Amino acid sequence: MKNFCIIGSGISGATIAKALSKKFSLDVYDKARGAGGRSANKKLNMNESFDHGVQYISPKSDEFKKFIKNLITKKIVKKWPGKHLFLNTDKKEDKKHIKIIGKRGNNAISKYLLKDINCNFNSEVIKILNKNKVWEIYFSDGSKKLYKSLILTCPFPQLKKLSKKYIKHSFINQRIKMDANITVMMTIKKSKLNISSYFFNDKILGWAGNENSKMRFKSKNDLWTLQSTYLWANKKIDKNRENKKLNNKIMIEQFFKLTGIKKTKVLFSLNHGWKYSSNPKPLKIKSYWNSSLKLGVCADWFVGPRLESGWVSAQDLFNKINR
Repeated sequence: MKNFCIIGSGISGATIAKALSKKFSLDVYDKARGAGGRSANKKLNMNESFDHGVQYISPKSDEFKKFIKNLITKKIVKKWPGKHLFLNTDKKEDKKHIKIIGKRGNNAISKYLLKDINCNFNSEVIKILNKNKVWEIYFSDGSKKLYKSLILTCPFPQLKKLSKKYIKHSFINQRIKMDANITVMMTIKKSKLNISSYFFNDKILGWAGNENSKMRFKSKNDLWTLQSTYLWANKKIDKNRENKKLNNKIMIEQFFKLTGIKKTKVLFSLNHGWKYSSNPKPLKIKSYWNSSLKLGVCADWFVGPRLESGWVSAQDLFNKINR
């Protein structure tokens, strides 16, 4: 029986897995088809792709800056070049703001951290039970696995559903409302406008990123990732699957209107809804660890809406486990 079962392969799951793997045996499980969580990258073909989750990383803490600097040296991540237009007049632009992206996709950090770890994808956990100090993990395919310790890195609503009976800390009873996000990936004919990204001042469309500008591939077309505002997505997310075509149309029309790019035929479009995108309000704790049950929780929503928040939470959990 292995020491740890880690649910989730996003930045939190990948970080805690890498740290624990130096001393313990473990497995990572994720219901998705690959590593990365919200830092997902969707391939259009063998070369072209969209960062349809986290758009970029902008390190704040000294510890995370050091971590990212090391990854730049190892050519796992790089700076995102080009012109980034900050059009949101409701917020103050940080002139020192830098944008770091994965060399081949924004899931590069998770992939790098998990490269020597046994990962199981397309594996959805539906129930957990603790019997005689052993964790029984039940999966949607009918299988069951046993582990000495369990770490969950899922969004808060999913965590609460799975583990409320085992977590006695007050944070599990808080009303944490995670913001949603609707993302549209689209391909259009090349334009002469040489912009890497837009941060809009709009009620519907919050962001647009030019995938071509990331210098990962050469394409005869322009690939754009459009992301809605949280406010708009929160209203639309519950019916996004049945209204994908309409939501695509609204966001794409808004893109042409706001950028001034001549409206042209959309060659490809794909909609992805993130129901539990981020938590804008940090909690009073950065992670959770019950040493008697050997149950841990780490995730970005403990700390804030940034990818760095997930890394901070995982580091905090690792320190608690090792006390």
